[in-house]
Amino acid sequence: MTETGPETLVLGKAMNMRKIPRVACTAALLGLAGFLNPTLAADAAPAPAAPRPGVAAKVTKDGDYTISPPYANGLELTAVEGVPKGAIHEFTMNSADSKIYPGLTGPYQRKVAVYVPSQYVAGTPVAFIVVHDGVGYANRLPVILDNLINDKRLPVMVAVMINSGGGDGKGSERGLEYDTVSDKFTTFVETEVLPRITRDYGVTFTKDPEGRATMGGSSGGSAAFTMGWFRPDLYRRILTYSGTYVNQQSPENPQSLHGAWEYHEHLIPQNPPKPLRIWLEVGQNDNGSTRDEASCHNWVLANQHMATVLKAKGYHYRYVYAEGAGHVDRRVVGQTLPEALLWLWQGYPIK
Repeated sequence: MTETGPETLVLGKAMNMRKIPRVACTAALLGLAGFLNPTLAADAAPAPAAPRPGVAAKVTKDGDYTISPPYANGLELTAVEGVPKGAIHEFTMNSADSKIYPGLTGPYQRKVAVYVPSQYVAGTPVAFIVVHDGVGYANRLPVILDNLINDKRLPVMVAVMINSGGGDGKGSERGLEYDTVSDKFTTFVETEVLPRITRDYGVTFTKDPEGRATMGGSSGGSAAFTMGWFRPDLYRRILTYSGTYVNQQSPENPQSLHGAWEYHEHLIPQNPPKPLRIWLEVGQNDNGSTRDEASCHNWVLANQHMATVLKAKGYHYRYVYAEGAGHVDRRVVGQTLPEALLWLWQGYPIK
């Protein structure tokens, strides 16, 4: 057990999470070896149940942490007999029906999955989390939510798991939606996705921004941050894995020449703090980890810079550096996602 940070029971195993010192990213991170390029309860609710083994015991603190392999799925990813299971609804959106994203290179279809917990009472306002590249989380996130909502460690919440329009990087529909530094994708969610779910499945989404979260990995992570940054009146809880806080915006925008790199380069340092709560992770061997600062395309540096400026501006944030991990490393996601959700939703009422 190291003396430099707290020992935390993380997702079914004891793990050292060592507080890592703040360093100058360019000098220190580039010198690290091995950086290689690499995804409503009843009115009289009973007292909260004691958490089952595997639920993180200490999740309250902000700051910078390092985790190390071997990585293993948390017990919260295993369905438990007797725990009520939420419903999952799936539907497809056609680009021809969208006023905001009619198709950058032609028509496309977008899959959406909606998790509705068994405790939800139709027609009542409910907390929710928007998940980018969301269908990829549809086999794991609902199980975690089933378990932690049942344990009364998380509030009753809906998960809106939205796929992108397809492709990746500059010139793609996904790149347009996720890497653009603006409120355009938030407007799409608010005007085209959520109303359809309300109409078809009877879900009433809370208007309280404290009850609205967003998460994603890679460009989906930067998209999650973008939603909160431009619309903190709508979204205030943000969770990102290997966030693409780099220069990948297309088409280019003269107001944000370096794309999402601008967040830590200019936007966060030069603006008053916003009421956001941000959990972010990056892997040691993440994308662009051997590239220099001038490239604006090193995910490790970008996420370290995000942690630096978030701390300097007094944000509630938790930064996790995963040794030996790659880009949106599935092992790391499986181990850390339950605890990340618990940290993210601190302060929100659990009924």
